[in-house]
Amino acid sequence: MAKREAQFNPKGSSSFKSVLRNRVVQGVLLAGMLLGLPLLGLTVSGQPVSPFLQFPPETRLVDHASFSWTVFVLLALGIFTALLPFLVWCILSAPSRVSFKRAGQSFPWWGTVGLVLIAAAWFLGWNRFDWFAWGQLYTFPFLWFGYILLINGLTHKRSGQCMLLGQPIRFGLLFPVSAVFWWFFEYLNRFVENWAYLQVERFSALEYVIYASVCFSTVLPAVLGTRDFLASFPFFDRFFTEVLPLRPARPRIWSVALLCLSGAGLALIGVWPDLLFPLLWISPLVIIAASQTLLGEDHVFTSVTTGDWSPVVRAALAALICGLFWEMWNVYSLAKWVYSIPYVQRFHVFEMPILGYAGYLPFGLECAIIGEWVLRQGRR
Repeated sequence: MAKREAQFNPKGSSSFKSVLRNRVVQGVLLAGMLLGLPLLGLTVSGQPVSPFLQFPPETRLVDHASFSWTVFVLLALGIFTALLPFLVWCILSAPSRVSFKRAGQSFPWWGTVGLVLIAAAWFLGWNRFDWFAWGQLYTFPFLWFGYILLINGLTHKRSGQCMLLGQPIRFGLLFPVSAVFWWFFEYLNRFVENWAYLQVERFSALEYVIYASVCFSTVLPAVLGTRDFLASFPFFDRFFTEVLPLRPARPRIWSVALLCLSGAGLALIGVWPDLLFPLLWISPLVIIAASQTLLGEDHVFTSVTTGDWSPVVRAALAALICGLFWEMWNVYSLAKWVYSIPYVQRFHVFEMPILGYAGYLPFGLECAIIGEWVLRQGRR
């Protein structure tokens, strides 16, 4: 059976009132920090804030700092150093831990529908047929609706369960939550201008908001569906449930320090976008996890304190897998995005500079956090 990702639910002993109070405090804190801090940084530095409040945001290509071998090598070493312990652990553990055992479930018919939908949207999206000119801009979300059906079908085949069938109402709720979730990153991108969309001039403002929201609505269902599919492979538990525990001696003090540092970084992201652009992905994750610790809740890293890294690895890897499909299907689409990332804009895999894929790892954990807020009640 696929292992359910419920490692960071609120403590069962908390009363309804205390949970509700924590939710209100946490919501106000997070909204104020995540939305307000970048604007505060601009205000303090004397820059106008009105261009950053425009909705929908007008994405544009910006000339950032040119490629730097020094920065590229330092960032690559930092990413490699962070991932090295997991790679070494996998290599050393591989002979005794690898297992691909699966249940013998039949593949559902709607999974086949998803596969057909992917094939059709992919074919139409990468070709320029005159007879399909009317729909050429709109193929991208159908790829992801097909992917979501397919990945849930594969999960059901392996484990006998999936979100689509097991929690259909909450699964459906993921779509509108996902749209709001990704609009937040569009907001943060206004301060760093790391990506821009092409062909958006063909849409009116209302058309763009509607179509973009439909596209953004597939993010959480795709990433969480991929995470559940990965959970159906026992070797993730075999590899990562008995790793070195990470238990800070004074978690609340560490949380306050990390909250202050990540908040300061987010406030300065618009002041020094070329230097601090990675914080677009890192700061929200740290702020949310630190605030949950201070409120006495479990969080996405709670299982790490006991040496169980499997939920973290699955969520990060799920986003990276989806990221590869996002970038691949984007590359020849008519309506697409392109990147302009300071210092590392080289060695592209599709449109993305290779080091940019590291951003999908913390993004996967942010998807897991938001997904659990939607799905957790059905898992108690």
